[in-house]
Amino acid sequence: MSAGLVQAAYIVAALFFVMSLAGLSKQESARAGNYYGITGMAIALLATIFAPGTSGLVWIIIAMVIGGTIGIHFAKKVEMTQMPQLVAILHSFVGMAAVLVGYNSFIEAPETVTHAEHVIHLVEVFVGVFIGAVTFTGSIVAFGKLHGVLKSSPLNIPHKHKWNLAAIIVSTLLLIYFVNVDGSYFALIVMTLIAFVFGYHLVASIGGADMPVVVSMLNSYSGWAAAAAGFMLANDLLIVTGALVGSSGAILSYIMCKAMNRSFVSVIAGGFGQEVVISDEGEQGEHREIMAEDVAELLKNSKSVVITPGYGMAVAQAQYPVSEITEKLRAQGIEVRFGIHPVAGRLPGHMNVLLAEAKVPYEIVLEMDEINDDLSETDTVLVIGANDTVNPAALEDPNSPIAGMPVLEVWNAKDVIVFKRSMNTGYAGVQNPLFFKENTQMLFGDAKASCLHILEHLD
Repeated sequence: MSAGLVQAAYIVAALFFVMSLAGLSKQESARAGNYYGITGMAIALLATIFAPGTSGLVWIIIAMVIGGTIGIHFAKKVEMTQMPQLVAILHSFVGMAAVLVGYNSFIEAPETVTHAEHVIHLVEVFVGVFIGAVTFTGSIVAFGKLHGVLKSSPLNIPHKHKWNLAAIIVSTLLLIYFVNVDGSYFALIVMTLIAFVFGYHLVASIGGADMPVVVSMLNSYSGWAAAAAGFMLANDLLIVTGALVGSSGAILSYIMCKAMNRSFVSVIAGGFGQEVVISDEGEQGEHREIMAEDVAELLKNSKSVVITPGYGMAVAQAQYPVSEITEKLRAQGIEVRFGIHPVAGRLPGHMNVLLAEAKVPYEIVLEMDEINDDLSETDTVLVIGANDTVNPAALEDPNSPIAGMPVLEVWNAKDVIVFKRSMNTGYAGVQNPLFFKENTQMLFGDAKASCLHILEHLD
């Protein structure tokens, strides 16, 4: 394949990637967006494999077969509830790939270049390794928190912001030294170790309630790591693709920070996590319980119903009976809508994907800003597996770890039914005053089983 044909293929692949991002921006076109992305990647791989100068074709194919086999295995095995941590661990692979490419590019540095080109190459290597190392350990920590092997509460060491600043300053000085001495293994290795620790500390300092934003932020980091690898490999498509992923991830992180009333700069600095103390002070009043048959009766007597799903719905795989409840209520002339918080679940768009999977009509799935004003005129709200995203303490308690975060104001409805296994705190580790309000009743048990019991009494 000629160099011109390879470049043409790269342009076509880049266009498919842009179309993929556009498709993924809406539920209705998300499936097509995935197909565009797959097509673009297939074209990019074929063009790269058969490009002039590509060597070791057998090793490349062996690596692709091994990687593809592992990917297919986990794609079939991983549940939707495990998708956030899967995405996080995939980001770590991209980060480590950038680190390895950086070291290889430094070892195999081209010799027939001008001094200016050599300096640029050294900077590319240094910056690429730094971004990759931060992405790698940061993603590992995110995976650990999401998978429950690390505490969700933020790490708060003394003077943590000063330590972050010191890491950046020392890395910058090492970069200057690295360039001035025409490359130094010592400087590169020390910087890599600092970046590994820096990435760990950045994400460890962020609390569990904010992990969806962290996953989005790491997605951006992985994109920039890929772009840096593209510069080191002189691969135009990798640069473009990395820039697309990096910029789209940054935009999504900004949108989510705005929705959560968080500072985008503080996210990047890893400093918006607050110390969370999981309280055992427990009851803030008395809660009331309700049975599934009574919930069914309440729903049948309602004119408008809003369902606010959360991670608990995903864990219980309750989206299918929830969809059936929706169909039955709508068939009886009852208005049913869904209210989705920007960070419901543990991954941006997590709830939207689950509901789409269960064939819930797109037009009745609304964002928080679209539904909040209507909650005061809603008869019944079903809170299924959500906790922190419906916690009034975010608006009422300035000392709460989730203070300032916009939430779904479900307590404004006439009746609120909370589906929950127990009275335990949510992922952020704080108690929810919603459970003790006069218009709130608790339906305890597995969310899927509860929904199935409600279905039995809706006929």
